[in-house]
Amino acid sequence: MLLPTAQLGRTGMSITRVGFGAWAIGGGGWTYAWGPQDDDASVAAIRHAVESGVNWLDTAAVYGLGHSEEVVARALRDLPEADRPYVFTKCGLVWDPADRAIEPRQVASPASIRREVEDSLRRLRVERIDLYQVHWPPTDGTRLPEYWATMLALRDEGKIRAAGLSNHDVTALGLAEAIGHVDSLQPPFSAIHRDVAGAELGWCAAHQTGVIAYSPLQSGLLTGTMTAGRVAAMPSDDWRRRDPEFAERLPANLELAATLAEIARRRGVPVPAAAAAWTLAWPGVTGAIVGARSAAQVDGWLPAATFVLDEQDLDQVAAAITRTGAGHGPVRPTRI
Repeated sequence: MLLPTAQLGRTGMSITRVGFGAWAIGGGGWTYAWGPQDDDASVAAIRHAVESGVNWLDTAAVYGLGHSEEVVARALRDLPEADRPYVFTKCGLVWDPADRAIEPRQVASPASIRREVEDSLRRLRVERIDLYQVHWPPTDGTRLPEYWATMLALRDEGKIRAAGLSNHDVTALGLAEAIGHVDSLQPPFSAIHRDVAGAELGWCAAHQTGVIAYSPLQSGLLTGTMTAGRVAAMPSDDWRRRDPEFAERLPANLELAATLAEIARRRGVPVPAAAAAWTLAWPGVTGAIVGARSAAQVDGWLPAATFVLDEQDLDQVAAAITRTGAGHGPVRPTRI
């Protein structure tokens, strides 16, 4: 199936408006796990997404402490080269292999980045990574010019096709761009977490930097299936149990989700597709990363690849945000 695509900045890659997010398929037993996950179900979900026309996957070394990248490699290993999707991954979160429960450290020294890229190439079983991103600003004392220069060197050497930043603000983007072009930004962006619309989206549009937004469904809150009871029943190692959006802010978020569900019913699409389409309605957003733990979940958001919210829909979401007080940031894109 052919799905509409958009240019990812200046990279030369044309990506579908939705991409497969591989965080949850990393499985359980680490700090930011989503609970246990069956690898066979993960492989089936990835293959279903690709067979349905999705042409990019986003993972990270830290997801499952290397396991997500290995599952992605398993899912793609038998695909002909012409059918293989782009594979994006990230560096900069380093874990202790002796204790999976310890929080990963935000490290971006040149030596660490170079070690991490080789590890990711091996786990993914590829010779070049299509997009390599610094996951978070480091806390190890490495300055941005130092780690960004390393990323650009990897691009020049051909180990990666494109270099991007994740979870970096507009100030950091400007500092990096002065050294060498930032191919992409990966920020959190949903009808709940809207801060990136305040500055970063405009900056990226002005500098031809692609934007691949993560958590457009707010980690499941905007799928139309989340309830207080389901939150209470989450596995003990599901990181969402520690997230305020799933605790004290849950009632407002579920009320906002109900508005998206109403729009989805009126427009004849699944609720996850309506939530992802809200993110894609903002100028400057190239694509949305949407996670899935099964083929059925892929079908829930896949229609967002072609579905567009209209003015009435966007007005209704903005009114619900204002009424409920859910989230933070601008409430509505400019007129479409």
